[in-house]
Amino acid sequence: MTRVLAAVAAGVLGAAAFAQDYPSRPITMVVAFPPGGVADIVGRPLAAAMEKSLKQPVLVVNRPGAGGATGTASVAKAPPDGYTILMTLSSISIFPVADRLHGRAPAYELKDFAPIALVTADPTVLVVRADGPYKTLKDFVDAAKANPGKINYASSGVYGTLHVAMEIFAHAAGIRLFHVPYQGGGPAVTALLAGQVEALASGPAAAIGHIRAGKMRALAAWSDKRIPMMPELPTFKELGYDAEFYIWSGVVAPAATPAPVLARLREAVREAVHSADFRAAMDKVATPIAYLDAPEFQRYWERDAARLAAALEKIGRVEEK
Repeated sequence: MTRVLAAVAAGVLGAAAFAQDYPSRPITMVVAFPPGGVADIVGRPLAAAMEKSLKQPVLVVNRPGAGGATGTASVAKAPPDGYTILMTLSSISIFPVADRLHGRAPAYELKDFAPIALVTADPTVLVVRADGPYKTLKDFVDAAKANPGKINYASSGVYGTLHVAMEIFAHAAGIRLFHVPYQGGGPAVTALLAGQVEALASGPAAAIGHIRAGKMRALAAWSDKRIPMMPELPTFKELGYDAEFYIWSGVVAPAATPAPVLARLREAVREAVHSADFRAAMDKVATPIAYLDAPEFQRYWERDAARLAAALEKIGRVEEK
């Protein structure tokens, strides 16, 4: 018994000593998407602001693939020492459900992660090219009904946030669209601007510059009320479609990361989110900060994951093209 107590005490003291020295080397923040999407737009200025608190570099590494599942799974399997963290999106909740719908073993489970903080939460907006034929959502829906499966749209990958948002809308509108997956939100935006696709569900941050420049037109928002920076843009619900979807961004770590290390990361994110530099970066891309510390983030995440699971079950299995 004495040996057991001694071992436990040694473990506690060892963890405390490790946490006291943390961080003693650079931290890797994995973004599971290519540059240009919401996770990248939020993650890079957040990492830069966290460095000031942690006194160590926070290196952003883009690890795209499978709509975000590849990079996400890599962090789930990373050593739980606080030196690998994930800037994630709401799609983290989608992939385990999607895998089960396809009869696959999930690459990770939500229990593999410990929440650190919610950073932003934006509704998606449906955008088309400004020089295209669709001036209103009615134009788009009418065209889709007249040409089932012919109108295509880009997404960040199969079962990624942008894919699921469009499928929720298509299901609500009773239309069938053709899905063209890319390796992230950034390439999907590029595809729309290049005329390779006709539509895109996008986070406002990735689209607002192109909308203001007259290159894109927004048709509707997946929010429950109008977006303050786009007060003229109607919501799907206003237009009679039961479609609601938010892209949130947050920071998580492998689940077994020691509590003192998680506490240090929570402190660093809290300081970063409230810094003038980070706030200025988010203002520049018209992204409202929606900070929640770990306990509140956990509850928010659980509610959102349950809503997304219900939406996927309603949509059913979506075949990968």
